[in-house]
Parts: sequence; C-alpha cells; structure tokens
Amino acid sequence: MATDLVANWPMWASLFVILCAIIAYVMDRWSMEAVSIGVVAALLLLFTIPGATAFDGTAITSADLLSGFGNPALITIMALLVVGQGLFQTGAIEGPTKALLRSYGRRPIYTLCVTFFAVFAISAFTNNTPVVIMFLPIMSAIAMRMNASPSRLMMPLSFVSILAGMTTLIGTSTNLLAADAYRRTEGISLDFFEQTPMGLMLAGVGLAYIAIFSRYLLPNRDTFAQEIVPSGKQFVAQIEVTHGHFLIGQSPLAGMFPDLKDMTVRLIQRGEKAMLPPFEDVELRAGDLVIVAATRKAISDLLASKPGLLQQIWQGNENEAVDTSVPQLSLIEAVIAPGSRMAGRTVEMLGFRRLTSAVVLGIQRRSRMIRTKLGEIRLEAGDTLLLCAPPTVFQELRTSRDILLLEWSQKEIPVTAHSLAARLIALGMVVLAATGIVSILVASVLAALAMIVTQCLNTRQASRALDLKIFLVIAAALAMGTALEKTGAATLIADGVVTLASPFGPVVILSTIFICVAVLTNILSNAATAVLFAPVALEAAHSAGADPLPYILAVIYASNCSFASPIAYQTNMLIMAPGHYRFSDFIKFGGPLLIVMWVAFTIMAPWRFDL
Repeated sequence: MATDLVANWPMWASLFVILCAIIAYVMDRWSMEAVSIGVVAALLLLFTIPGATAFDGTAITSADLLSGFGNPALITIMALLVVGQGLFQTGAIEGPTKALLRSYGRRPIYTLCVTFFAVFAISAFTNNTPVVIMFLPIMSAIAMRMNASPSRLMMPLSFVSILAGMTTLIGTSTNLLAADAYRRTEGISLDFFEQTPMGLMLAGVGLAYIAIFSRYLLPNRDTFAQEIVPSGKQFVAQIEVTHGHFLIGQSPLAGMFPDLKDMTVRLIQRGEKAMLPPFEDVELRAGDLVIVAATRKAISDLLASKPGLLQQIWQGNENEAVDTSVPQLSLIEAVIAPGSRMAGRTVEMLGFRRLTSAVVLGIQRRSRMIRTKLGEIRLEAGDTLLLCAPPTVFQELRTSRDILLLEWSQKEIPVTAHSLAARLIALGMVVLAATGIVSILVASVLAALAMIVTQCLNTRQASRALDLKIFLVIAAALAMGTALEKTGAATLIADGVVTLASPFGPVVILSTIFICVAVLTNILSNAATAVLFAPVALEAAHSAGADPLPYILAVIYASNCSFASPIAYQTNMLIMAPGHYRFSDFIKFGGPLLIVMWVAFTIMAPWRFDL
C-alpha cells in the first residue's frame, strides 16, 4: 500500500490540488478568477518536480496543462458570448417579448406559457444569460399584472433556460466541453442534435415539475421588483422637428401622437406661438419644438427605434462639422447637487454640452411638471437630468461636484436598426452548425465576426462579452481534467464507480455517474464539473466494455442540473436579487427537481440506449 502510494504520488498530489480547488471554490472567500489562476499555477509547479510524470512515465508538460486556453470548445464558448451580446445589444429579442407583454391583458395563461416557451426555444440555440437578462423585466411586469411576487416567476425563468440547454449541442458551454472530451478521447464528434431526443424528454419532466410545484414550493415575498421595472418618473423632454423628420405631417389621434408612444405632448412651440393641449387640427411642421413628458424607458425606446433622431440629438447642436457616425451612447440619470454651480442657470446658459460632453435629454422636478422649452428651464438642486453620452464621458463626470451620477441607472441605447441583421446572423450560425456545413467552432467565430462587421456591436462591447471569469474557470478545469486523465486519477475513480455499480448492471453505472455529476455541478460550476467528469465517465465506459456515448450524454445531462444552488449557474445568480431569494429557496425548490431528473434519467436510459 505504501509502495503504491509512493509510486503514484503525482496522481495523489494532483487529486489533492483538485480537492483544494473544489474547497476554495465552495468557500467563496476568494474570487473564482484568483482560485483558477492558483490552480493552474499549482499544477504547473507540481509537474516541474523531478519524477512528476504521467502514469505511463511520459512527461506532463506546461503545454499540456495550458492547452485549455486555446481549446476549441473554449474559443467556441467565447464566440457564442459575443453572439449573445450582439442579440442583446441590438434588442433583437426585445421586440417579441414586448408583444408577449401586450397580449397578457387578453390571454394571461396563454401568454405566460408562450413566454416560457420563447425562453426555452431561444435558450436552446444561444447563450441563455442574455436571454434571462432580457426576460427579467418582462417577468417582473407580468408578476405585477398577476398581483403576485416576482419570486414566483424568477426561479422558473432561470430553470427553464437551463433545461433548454440540455436539448442541443450549443445549448450551454457545458455540452461543448463534454463533447470536446468525447472527440479527443474517442475521435468522434457529437452531432448537433445527438442529445435532443432524451434532452427534450428530461426537459419535459422538469417543466412539468416546475408547472406543478412552483405554486407550493416557491416563496411569495416582497422583492426589489420596483428596481427591475423601469422607473415611472416623468421627464420633460424636447423634440425638434427638422426637415425630413418622422413627425412632419403628423396629427394627434384622441389627443396623442401615434409615433410618440407612451409620451404626453404638453406643448408645441411654433416660432413665437405656444400651443397647449388639447391639440385640434394641428399638423406638425419643420421647425416645431415638441415638448413631451415621458419616462426614460419611453425616451430610450424612441431613440432606439429612430436612429436618425438619435443622430440629430447628438450632433444637431454642434457648430462645427462633425463625423456623421454616432458612437455607442448610454443613458444615465444625474441629480443636481446641493450648492451646485449649475443651480439657477439654464442648460443653454451653461453650455452644458461643451461643459460636460453630454446631452441633456430630459429634466425631472419632483415638485411639479414643467411646461416650457428644455433650454429655458432654470435648474434647481435636486433636479434629475437624463443625460446621453458615450460611457467614457460618464466615467469622467464621476468626480464632478455639480452633478451626482446615479450609476445604477446607466444603460446603453440599443442599436435596433441592426436587430434584423443580428437575428439573421444567429440563425445562420445555427443552420451552418446544425447541417454540418462547418463545425460549431467555425460557425460561432464567423457569427461573432459578422456581429462586429455589421455593427451590431463594437469591439469594446464584444470584448466586454468575453467574461474573464468563465475563461479562467474553464481553462483551469481543463488543466485539472488533463491532470486527472494523464496521472491515472480518472481511471482510479472510474474503476471505483464501476466496481461499486457493476454488479447491478450498466443502468446503475450510468445512474451513479449521473447523480455524482448532478450533485457536484451544484457545488462547482457546471463547466468545471463537465470537464472533470467527462474523462471519468469515458474511462468507466471502457472499464465496463460499453459504448461510451451514453456515458458522455449522462455527463452532459447531469452537469446541466444546476438547480439546487445559486452559485451553480450564472442565471441563478442573476435572478436572486429580483426574486429576493435565499440560498435555502434553491435547495427547497431545486433540490427535489434534481432528484426528479435523476429518477427520470434512470428510467429513460434503458429505453434510450437499449441497455
């Protein structure tokens, strides 16, 4: 025993490093990025020691351990994040979700079902993090219409998107990582829809559980919904009707202008004449100033849908010639500080644009609603300004003593003019990968490049989509997987699983692998779990003399069971604050779901794999 321990010390040292990594991830005392870098460094150091070799005596080089940073699956994941960011940035998914919300008043149950179906369908073919972000305000608004707490809908939103990830090869990064291990070990690539039949059945079981038990097991408590639903405060804003403007020739219908959705026109200034509501027989002309009261969401939606208006506002007040291109702009709310030098002066008197490099889109005063031109309003301490500028401008304004930026309110204006292009690019990526014309790696990289070339997002937004945490955690997991495989640790674990379960047949072996992976994926990230257990499962298949395909699919399905912990998956973290969830809520609702999925897999496996 002691001899074996000494002879196989690199394997036991590797297991010790991996165990320490798991404990560090679970303790959450250090950032995941720091732990991931520490794991890679520890393994690099370990295999520089003389005698630290693979089980067959060959050297484990730094290139082997660092190969994860250039792994095709990791590059594919990064490219998919860029594609997802492009869909989010252009508002490509926002239009359909708004239509769902409008229909809720007519058919509530139908609309709720269709909304979850939309989440499921989109998440099956794209990164589900931006999908959940897009649907968060929709679910919160629907909860308000239901007179229910958003906690009844937020966890189902996350879980539905996770279940959808089981159904296609690109549903989650986990699937790609496990498929990559299968390709490297067996020399076989998984088909795009290889996991779909059983994935749909498992997802159906999960959806039935959510539909039945969400009303009994989910909490119904007050939440931060008001922070998720866009603010209802009204800003005074001004629209100048220029030649070729979309408002030229428009007349009000029932006192409202159709193209100024969710905006109340309070004044039309035509030369020296001020026209007040009700507006009868008024037809807008070039040169009119339209003073409106609107929420920041209504203003943002109008600017997003009318790129020409955004360009006019951003460049219209410049005296000198400017570049016709418009940078990526954001909206932010700012409060006039007590004792500000801006108090008592108008925006025009201040030369606000030259002073701050930001444009004032609207002014909100809590005490009263102002009915005058934007440039003639004398600012007061406590006034809220709605500012429009590139994000870099807001960074410079953080140190201003005259205005206080409400940084939580900063949001980029989506370039909806490119939403159709974003949809076509994403669809093309799925078609190319699904038909096998090109590999998923090539399709996703081409799609990411197309998003940038067609200006669906710029290089800064694309680089921001490349999540460093995901990159480092996956690369560290791949390094740990390499160490497990080359030192023989994976074989040792697989032999233990097979020895324990083999007397009961292949179904029990698969079931044991499934529950082990499903439990661990709620402690580690699902990506790390898939990378660590893929070689273990494949080795178990070889030890049992069985087809390795069911074993790698068991890892894929189980590592997607991220239901029992908020740290198990990104979307679970996203919905914690809107749903005001506690850690125990995930255990209470997600824990039984994990068990249900395990039982369903165990029952379906003999039929699906002819065992």
